[in-house]
Amino acid sequence: MEQPLGFIAHVESSGLICRLHKSLYSLKHSLRIWFGKFSNVVQQFGMPCSEADHSVFYHHSSVGCVYLIVYVDDIFLIGSDHHGISR
Repeated sequence: MEQPLGFIAHVESSGLICRLHKSLYSLKHSLRIWFGKFSNVVQQFGMPCSEADHSVFYHHSSVGCVYLIVYVDDIFLIGSDHHGISR
């Protein structure tokens, strides 16, 4: 790992490195926290979570339906209501 640009060391040494104290990707609960925040935002848009699968959000109207599906690190947005999808 290299030092970031602009980093100024108080002690002159060419062997200094930057130590990473906590990695977001190695935390077991980081995905749960991300999904919780994401889920709250999606539900504020009027798309409730499916009772059968908590990674599926939906919106039904007289025009059509919209489904938002979260799978690992992908988000799929499908449906027959083109205006609802763009919204």
